[in-house]
Amino acid sequence: MNFLAHAVLSFNDPEILVGNMISDFVKGKNKFNYSEGIQKGIQLHRLIDTFTDEHPATKRVKSVFAPHYRLYASPISDIVFDYFVANDAELFLSQSHLQEFAQHTYRVLDAHHALFPEPFHSMFPYMKQQNWLYHYSEDWGVMKGLQGLERRALYMDSADKAFDLFKENKPLIREVYDEFFALLKLYASEQLALLNNR
Repeated sequence: MNFLAHAVLSFNDPEILVGNMISDFVKGKNKFNYSEGIQKGIQLHRLIDTFTDEHPATKRVKSVFAPHYRLYASPISDIVFDYFVANDAELFLSQSHLQEFAQHTYRVLDAHHALFPEPFHSMFPYMKQQNWLYHYSEDWGVMKGLQGLERRALYMDSADKAFDLFKENKPLIREVYDEFFALLKLYASEQLALLNNR
């Protein structure tokens, strides 16, 4: 899952949110440099990603991108899923609700900015200024996300084809999202409860 999904799956807990958002940039034993709550967010992020990567439903989406992008099919799928998270009427009642959620997320993260590892520390100002979380609701926001992945990836081909495949396969991806995200949300909630009860 990508940034918006991980923010949603932090269940309004500030430390879980911070850990969930920085997890990909925290390597090895460095996770023990953080508070217990942030460590739980880091662990939750990794559980979410493993569940997502291994689920048969998401493999259908990855198969759309795999012929052209191979190993990058998974992060591409994560980015396009955020489009459907942003447009999920059960999560966000309106565009203004999504905007409020995005701004609240940035405020919580800002309050913990001293804890950010690189490259999240360098990335976050752009996320906030360009309002990535909100703009995933638009096609062009997905394109920007794919272009960002292209810049970070060493061997990824142009993001243009990925964007075309996203637009061509929206009905399939929406079907998978509708089937999968409720299961993921339940799984994440259960795993967070287990982490909190340790």
